[in-house]
Amino acid sequence: MLSAGLTLIFSMLGVLNFAHASFYMLGGYLGYSIAAHEGFGFALLCAPVVVGGAGAALERTLLRRARVNGPLHELLLTFGVAYLLAEFVKLVWGLGSVSIALPPILDGPLMSWGDATFSRYRAFMMMVSVGTLGALYALLRTSRTGLVLRAALTHARAVEALGHDVARIGTWVFAVGTGLAALAGVIGAPLAVVEPGMAEAVGSIVFVVVIVGGLGSIGGAFAASLLIGCVQTWAVGTTASLGGLLQTVGVQLPPAWAALTVAQAAPLAPYALLIAMLAWRPRGLFGRREGDA
Repeated sequence: MLSAGLTLIFSMLGVLNFAHASFYMLGGYLGYSIAAHEGFGFALLCAPVVVGGAGAALERTLLRRARVNGPLHELLLTFGVAYLLAEFVKLVWGLGSVSIALPPILDGPLMSWGDATFSRYRAFMMMVSVGTLGALYALLRTSRTGLVLRAALTHARAVEALGHDVARIGTWVFAVGTGLAALAGVIGAPLAVVEPGMAEAVGSIVFVVVIVGGLGSIGGAFAASLLIGCVQTWAVGTTASLGGLLQTVGVQLPPAWAALTVAQAAPLAPYALLIAMLAWRPRGLFGRREGDA
């Protein structure tokens, strides 16, 4: 959901939103505060709406003005917003970490295989994620609203001539994108640590996912998120050595490096995949070539 929100904003507005992970963090904190008073279900509904409204206000008041001056100004603006949001959560919620308690109905194992278990909450996360992405894809591909959105991307003046407010469409797109980030923050909060550094922890990975999947492709973001998740999970769980793994493809490492395990180098796996993708397929898994319709 986090990567899909960033992809949606970029594909429709051409804005590479550096503050996207900060909206994810804000969603986690708002979800924590709302859940403490009104329950997790209410937080799941309200936090994305509040954060999406904040994103709409940002796009309408600041980003729209920066867009006139080119992509660099947009990038610098969202970069500054990311720092402002980081300081904002420190002022409001402090420097410590917080967590959302699991709802009783979602607490506990769903199924077991020997000593391994799969929790109900992880199944709930998967269902919400797939359902949200399916609804988003259907909205963009099969509905009249999606047709207008895609037409506004390439033929903005023609869409305006037909009576549609292209600027308002951009505001709604930015609101939905930031709302998806906030929804991911609320859903991830019971299993992750909600703290001021969480945006930095996931921000770089989100950009890796979007670039590997292909800039502007929501399906690519979904495929890349699964790919990178599987690669990281395998790297953390394997006992293979880095030297032994590379030796199978004819690469010899110095003894000090060869002794490292793949698990120790696991944090580097997404970035190695990013470098390989940029070298051999710069447009990503499902990105379009320049000039494609």
